[in-house]
Amino acid sequence: MFTGIVEEIGVVSELNKNDSTGGTSLTVTLPAGSQLLSDCHEGDSIAVNGVCLTVVTFSHSDASGGAPSRFTVGIAPETLRLTDLGDLRASSRVNLERAVRADTRMGGHFVQGHVDTTCVVTRREPDGNALTMRFRPRDRAVLRYVVKKGFIALDGTSLTVTAVDDDDDGGDEGGEGEGGWWEVMLISYTQGKVVLADKAVGDTVNVEVDVLAKYAEKSMSGIVGSLTGEGGLEQMIGKIVRQGLGGKP
Repeated sequence: MFTGIVEEIGVVSELNKNDSTGGTSLTVTLPAGSQLLSDCHEGDSIAVNGVCLTVVTFSHSDASGGAPSRFTVGIAPETLRLTDLGDLRASSRVNLERAVRADTRMGGHFVQGHVDTTCVVTRREPDGNALTMRFRPRDRAVLRYVVKKGFIALDGTSLTVTAVDDDDDGGDEGGEGEGGWWEVMLISYTQGKVVLADKAVGDTVNVEVDVLAKYAEKSMSGIVGSLTGEGGLEQMIGKIVRQGLGGKP
């Protein structure tokens, strides 16, 4: 599990789509003096642009210098299908976060590192020293989990949704383009700490919606489903109406 608070930005050294195992591997180099791998072990989880991946090899340079720290992770075919990691290339910058520890302050929200879909940047506009960005998802079904002032993880960055348009067929507030989008705002500090601020209109971003919304949906669908037989749902609604009108339960 992760918090969505990016610890560091790394640089892709290599994306090998036919490694020694016959699969895909990704090697990331860390900035000079990085301590991200100081407590790393093979098999640990690191989120790369919001995708939980397993460290298969790593090398950590101490403060004395030497070769820069780097690590390699394997990428499963399903991960390549759901994320944009396959589009990375040497020199691509990526957000990095180690798996959360039990004694870590929870500064963001519960992020699993399990990407739901990708989205496309459709607008970016400055607002004072902040930056507003708009996104349209590849899979429009995720919009039901996106709410204004709710959480969302974009390339592994925990952000607050500032606006939502759930209308898949309608236009936006200005009557331009399709509906079905959300917006976030990056403050000046965040812009310098995450790769999202570098994304241009048309670029893709990994999306993970708030998992708590999924649990709430499943729980409520079970409750409502249990009430649909023999007038159960109608009885419940009638009870609520009567109570609202001051009647007896």
